[in-house]
Amino acid sequence: MEKKNEIKIFENKKVRTLWDSDYEKWYLSIVDVIAVLTDSIDPNAYWRKLKQRLKEEGNETVTSCHGLKMLAPDGKMRMTDVADTEQLFRLIQSIPSPKAEPFKR
Repeated sequence: MEKKNEIKIFENKKVRTLWDSDYEKWYLSIVDVIAVLTDSIDPNAYWRKLKQRLKEEGNETVTSCHGLKMLAPDGKMRMTDVADTEQLFRLIQSIPSPKAEPFKR
C-alpha cells in the first residue's frame, strides 16, 4: 500500500492531501478545507461545531470521515479528520461560502 502525502495550495492556503493507492482515492484534511472556505480564525472549532450539527441532523457523511496521520504545522505527524472527494463535496454543501464553487473545481 502506497500512501503519498502532499500539500496543495488554494488561494495561498495549504490543504494537506493524501493519496491512497490501494483505494485509488485522494483524502483531504477537512480542517484545511474549512480554513480555505471560511477564513475562520479557528477552523478546528468550526469543524467540531459543524460535525456536531450534522450528526444531530442525521447526516451520515460525518460518520464516514476517518482520521489519518498528516504532517501538522509543527512538523509532526498528527491525526486529522479527512474526507475523500465525494464526502468532501457533501460537507462543502453545508458550509455557506462564496469560495465553495471555485474550490469544487
